Amino acid sequence: MRRLVRVIRNLVAVLVIATLLLAGGLAFNAFRHGSQQLQVAALPPVQVDEAGAAKRLSEAIRFRTISNFLNPEQDAAALAALQAHIVASFPAFHGAAKREVVNGKSLLYSWEGSDPAQKPFALLAHQDVVPIAPKTEQDWQQPPFDGVIADGFVWGRGSWDDKGNLYSMLEAAEAMAKQGFKPKRTIYFAFGHDEEVSGLRGAGAIAKLLASRAVKLDFVLDEGLLITDGIMTGLPKPAALIGVAEKGYATLVLTARATPGHSSMPPRETAIGMMSAALSHLEDHRLPMQIRGTVAEMFDTLAPEMSPINRVVLSNLWLFKPLLLREFEKTGPTEAMVRTTTALTIFNAGDKDNVLPGVAEASVNFRLVPGDTQASITDHVRATIANDRIAIGGSEGNFDPPPVTGTKSVAYRQLNQTIREVFPDVVVAPGLMVAATDSRHYAAIADNILRFSPVRATSEDLKRFHGTNERLSIKNYADMIRFYRRLIETTAG
Repeated sequence: MRRLVRVIRNLVAVLVIATLLLAGGLAFNAFRHGSQQLQVAALPPVQVDEAGAAKRLSEAIRFRTISNFLNPEQDAAALAALQAHIVASFPAFHGAAKREVVNGKSLLYSWEGSDPAQKPFALLAHQDVVPIAPKTEQDWQQPPFDGVIADGFVWGRGSWDDKGNLYSMLEAAEAMAKQGFKPKRTIYFAFGHDEEVSGLRGAGAIAKLLASRAVKLDFVLDEGLLITDGIMTGLPKPAALIGVAEKGYATLVLTARATPGHSSMPPRETAIGMMSAALSHLEDHRLPMQIRGTVAEMFDTLAPEMSPINRVVLSNLWLFKPLLLREFEKTGPTEAMVRTTTALTIFNAGDKDNVLPGVAEASVNFRLVPGDTQASITDHVRATIANDRIAIGGSEGNFDPPPVTGTKSVAYRQLNQTIREVFPDVVVAPGLMVAATDSRHYAAIADNILRFSPVRATSEDLKRFHGTNERLSIKNYADMIRFYRRLIETTAG
């Protein structure tokens, strides 16, 4: 009996020691690395004509530049009116930069630098907007295309995405041109007209034009991740995430064929049945979640800024990764960060209730994390559905994930510095852009691709993106103008 007691005591002692060692190791990993935030002095806010800038943006919103892939002329008149407004609103910039219209509707400005040995860079934005969801117009607090200024906001479709970025770039450049600023290296301002429907005719055409002129860009900065407040659990400060990576895009069209016939004599296998089973398999066998590359680097950068418990978790992913992934799987936005997503988007079959259709067709949209490709996704679909009677085809506009920009690059550091100077209350980290942007079209001519919009957003604001009651704070808009001005000073001054 005494021997048993001693054994139990020894086991308890071993467990206590092991627990203490584990706790000590977890704490050591969590606190051995300090903050990775750049230590820079906050800049005093530059004077901005907030009322005038808000008025010009509100006027821009009134031009209904709703793009349509199948009907590219739908917004031609609105685009022409918007571009006339741009010319009239920013005369000093137009006196300093060369203006070109590309492919009939996109804009390319070249602000020539004094040092041709330095690589140019490009600031990107798009002129087009998404439509208002049918039967939701009455849900808007202000009419979506009236450009109302009320309650400290500019209201309307495009105020945030993406006329806010476009006009804040122009406001910054106009103020600098008026003061006689001369860039040392050439700056391109590239404003596509069809980003919301692929960007092939706009940004794609601009990139091809620059390539034909043998232009090689140091970096491009496009719309992207935001300054989010109160969204990341355990992070007491707002997070400014710089999109150094972007997901790829692949819509695969599945086609099942069977013998058509009368519904009174159905065979064992029908086109709809085969397709339904295939789609069910795809939803049940999604691609695996993983924390790697940019997402892993984001967690590593944010960990020192977290509250103690969250800091321990993010600093010890070797132990807590399964727990973290289970949490991420609970919502679409967080799950999209850690896996190639599978979305069933279109299903077409049959036209009469008593006739078996000969063909069933479905579209499945995948957003590819870096490392996956269109070819690997096609292989996954083929193996998952395991049915040779279902054909698999691609779609126009599919693309693999663009190259990842390194956080050690000078371009990333300059952007990081600018954010910290203009928004001193935020934490900066790299991030993965889960949606598509025009920037991907520049991959062949740009050394670095960065995606960041200096827009502050809460969880409630995120619902406004492509949704109802889109709006932009006038105070935030003034900071956006300051941001682009400082970035130009830092990178081209």
